[in-house]
Amino acid sequence: MALHITEECITCDVCEPRCSILAIYMGEEISEINPNLCTDCVGHVDDPQLVGVRPVQVIEVHPLVSAYQAALLAP
Repeated sequence: MALHITEECITCDVCEPRCSILAIYMGEEISEINPNLCTDCVGHVDDPQLVGVRPVQVIEVHPLVSAYQAALLAP
């Protein structure tokens, strides 16, 4: 599943260095996650690295990409 940063992002720059596959980048106004790269850390680390590190809850499952990626990961 891909993750998504909502518009409530305060651009604290905590998440970008935590991403082991470099899917997070600074967009025009807020941090953004490239949904084509984001795997929710599956296959890289045991737990998603972004959950709980942000000072505000702005990380959510990407609404459009997740169903597609879930189908790809299905056995």
